[in-house]
Amino acid sequence: MSADDHIAEPLPLDAWHRARGARMVPFAGYAMPIQYEGIMAEHAWTREHAGLFDVSHMGQLTLSGEGLDEALEALIPADVKSLAVGRMRYSLLLNESGGIIDDLMFCRWPTKIYMVVNGAVKTGDIAHMQSRLPAAITLTHMTERALLALQGPEAFAALARVTTGRWDLSALTFMMGGPYEIGGIDAFITRSGYTGEDGFEISVDADRVAEVADLLCAQPEVKPIGLGARDSLRLEAGLPLYGHDLDTDIDPISADLAFAISKRRRAEGGFPGADLILKRLAEGAPTKRVGLAIEGRLPAREGAEIFAGDTKVGTVTSGGFAPTVGGPIAMGYVDTAQSAPGTALQIEVRGKRLAATVTPMPFVPHHYVRKGAA
Repeated sequence: MSADDHIAEPLPLDAWHRARGARMVPFAGYAMPIQYEGIMAEHAWTREHAGLFDVSHMGQLTLSGEGLDEALEALIPADVKSLAVGRMRYSLLLNESGGIIDDLMFCRWPTKIYMVVNGAVKTGDIAHMQSRLPAAITLTHMTERALLALQGPEAFAALARVTTGRWDLSALTFMMGGPYEIGGIDAFITRSGYTGEDGFEISVDADRVAEVADLLCAQPEVKPIGLGARDSLRLEAGLPLYGHDLDTDIDPISADLAFAISKRRRAEGGFPGADLILKRLAEGAPTKRVGLAIEGRLPAREGAEIFAGDTKVGTVTSGGFAPTVGGPIAMGYVDTAQSAPGTALQIEVRGKRLAATVTPMPFVPHHYVRKGAA
């Protein structure tokens, strides 16, 4: 047990992880598994087969009430009104200056919006939304729910074997969700995740989650995977992590997340920070989040300074060794003038300058199963 475990709240699967030899660490206020057999092996298993991640630290919310779509559009830049039942979108909770309070996923249920927010900031997210939503809107934090992510090219085969529902699981394509049963246990499943691989997120009652985890890990394709591989997978996928690559001082255009601002909202505005964000959308932002391929074997970590010659032009926000790439990679913010793919830069690590090249993201291609794909 970690020396800090006593200050970290246990998740519903705490005993389950420990029984499988997980090394537990404090993360987002919870004791969470960082690895079982090793980060490199777990990373490779997920890329080749299917990994089961416990992401129950995330905040699962529902919102309901008269005028919900309009109320939510006053907080996020997504087109909520056009979202059909069973469809989901990525969006951003914004402050009045256009800074990112959190990034999130939301899905239309028949009478509600289901939302997943980041675990480290969920308490603040809830307070922010409750203080701004009209009295007619009810926001519920689903504290009785756990959340699993099953990710990898064999995730569908493993999950389909144990899942029943009104719709065949194959009808669920990327960014869709619906109610199913896993081994007879009610679950809400979305085809989504944060590894760049095909995969699913599974919301289930916390008191039944161990049964679901056991059933999934009994499938030959599936092994439990820790936070360490989750981070290296999302980095290779070029996906930003809140609190590292995104925060309240960063706007969506600088973060290269302009796709999260829908066409109608670009025309109408009406979301927090719209004036600045739409101006930067039209004219460009002074800095930009970019991918960086680093020469050699030494990784550059968060906080490392990025240089063009003798001039500091940016800072690394995420970095590490990328097992699939076979070398160190990073993402960070640089002056827009230095953000073109192929730009040669240097990153200062332990007093040395490492050669780095601005590289398009993702570093490893995404393998999402989109609607209409063969």
